Amino acid sequence: MAPEGLAVLPSPVTVPRPPGAGFRRWRGPGDERSDEQGSDVTAQRPNLGGDAGGDGGPIPPSHGARPPVRNGDVYRRGPVTLRRKLVPAKTTDQRLLDERGPSSWLHQDPWRVLRIQSEFVEGFGALAELGPAISVFGSARLSRESAEYALAVEIGSLLAGAGYAVITGGGPGAMEGANKGACEAGGVSVGLGIELPHEQGMNEWVDLGVHFRYFFARKTMFLKYAQGFVVLPGGFGTLDELFEALVLVQTEKITAFPIVLLGTSFWGGLIDWIRSSMVAQGMVKDTDVDLITLTDDPVEAVEFIKAWADGLD
Repeated sequence: MAPEGLAVLPSPVTVPRPPGAGFRRWRGPGDERSDEQGSDVTAQRPNLGGDAGGDGGPIPPSHGARPPVRNGDVYRRGPVTLRRKLVPAKTTDQRLLDERGPSSWLHQDPWRVLRIQSEFVEGFGALAELGPAISVFGSARLSRESAEYALAVEIGSLLAGAGYAVITGGGPGAMEGANKGACEAGGVSVGLGIELPHEQGMNEWVDLGVHFRYFFARKTMFLKYAQGFVVLPGGFGTLDELFEALVLVQTEKITAFPIVLLGTSFWGGLIDWIRSSMVAQGMVKDTDVDLITLTDDPVEAVEFIKAWADGLD
């Protein structure tokens, strides 16, 4: 039994007919029909009490949304029941569709959480059926005439020939080179772009491109949908991707996969420093350095990746 004063309306709602009155139905403006007693009525509804027009008389044409339907002091908002002073002046739909009001919520964390979620949803949806893929990293500042750019084109072509999709950051330089090589070889060329202060745009060799606002959502896609990394010479961004992958493999957050550095003259000093400083002082294990394969030969790099994959089968 409902508490005293709390009206409970069954579903569908049945409203008793007031004495001496015909049964009136709510109809849209201009909808004129006769009720069961044969009398003409114009857009009327039963009196539920508590709001304007609830006396059973004609409802004037609406110049705005109708107020919430109430039963005395009772208002239902989804599964919630509100009474007395807690009854809102507007329905949830009215507040949603009202264009007026502050826009500061666009820059607050609850809205950011939904935006972040949408980036994961879009990324997962776009890449879920990609198939075997290798993420290729390298500097966006390489010119098309550089030897490193040519190396990127070659590694992209070889990976496509081996049956791998090529995933890059979608930008210029080494990323463009790898995308170009994959595209020209008939493979799948993927670019995962990022919003930056100075827009790079997606290079023309990308077949499947996804843009991200947030680095961490983008990084997840590089790792989740790749079976290995190939890293060409690059700057801080390239180092960031390299060391994040190493940490995740080292800590077994992800299944170990091949990480190949192309360019011994560029990467050799870094490997030497890791051994002479980090390993020597016990910061990392000697076996952690073995997670990295260093070569100048793109053919050797692809063969190493294929051998690794065959070893997992």
